[in-house]
Amino acid sequence: MTNTTYQLDDFVLTLPISQTARVTAEQFAKEQPTPEKAEQVRLNTLAVWVVNDYLQMMDIPTNLAASDSWNPIMRLCANVADLEVSSLGRLECRPVHLHQQTCSIPPETWEERAGYVVVQFDESLQEARMLGFIPNVAVEKLPLTQLQPLEDLIDHIAQLQESPLTPLVNLSQWLAGVFETGWQNIESLWNMPELRPAYAFRSTETIERNATNQSEAVTRRAKLIDLGIQILNQFVMLIVEITPETNQQNSIRLQLHAVGEQIYLPAGVHLTVLDSSGAVFLEAQSRKSDNYIQLQFRGETLERFSVRVALNDTSITEHFMI
Repeated sequence: MTNTTYQLDDFVLTLPISQTARVTAEQFAKEQPTPEKAEQVRLNTLAVWVVNDYLQMMDIPTNLAASDSWNPIMRLCANVADLEVSSLGRLECRPVHLHQQTCSIPPETWEERAGYVVVQFDESLQEARMLGFIPNVAVEKLPLTQLQPLEDLIDHIAQLQESPLTPLVNLSQWLAGVFETGWQNIESLWNMPELRPAYAFRSTETIERNATNQSEAVTRRAKLIDLGIQILNQFVMLIVEITPETNQQNSIRLQLHAVGEQIYLPAGVHLTVLDSSGAVFLEAQSRKSDNYIQLQFRGETLERFSVRVALNDTSITEHFMI
């Protein structure tokens, strides 16, 4: 026990927690339905904030707004503590209390992460201790003795920037019922009053009508996209459907919907499919009175493509493999 503490203390970094960080964490916590969930969100938010401050000090660009931990729906539905590192991927920022010897790592975070940083808090929440880093995790309880010094995190980020990770959404796994974090059941999203479209009857009817014309093997999931146009947590929703047609051929349908109080998509939103080389394959653009726009195409198993959603100078790209 003594040796373990000594080894950790050799490379921990203590940082103050700003008042702004505590206010933000408390605001996010108050949105949660139970005290247990509120405490989880409070500590997750502070852990992400502390790691973000550290990377900013090291001149490593980050994007808090693109992180699931800054998405109110993802905070409610999942145990998220990720930080988007620009042009690199997501770091998982996991909190621990004083005297804990292990750190909980949710299984849904074991993939598509650039690494894991563990941050320790005491009851006062006045300062945080960054205990260390580990590049990969495959256990729900990570012994703190396995952590590497923070200096290794900086080296790890530098290596990844030379050959950045490109997280892939595996659509073939969707057919087996395996879904990546952030991709959710459409009905569960639209059952939330703040997301249910103002044109809900027509939009739900449209999706159901499309589905009846396909085989029963159709699988669909949705993801909220933030293009900087949200007002009171308003987003657009990207829906992806895959339907097997033969052993190798699959039908892919993409839809981009307005949600919540937004009756129409903003004019000029682009929905673009890029092939594996990055060239434009298909594209649609919203007009002034479009509730949604869509694209449909066929692809073979193991084929890769990307989907870009863009408005003005802001764009979000998701990468897929069939």
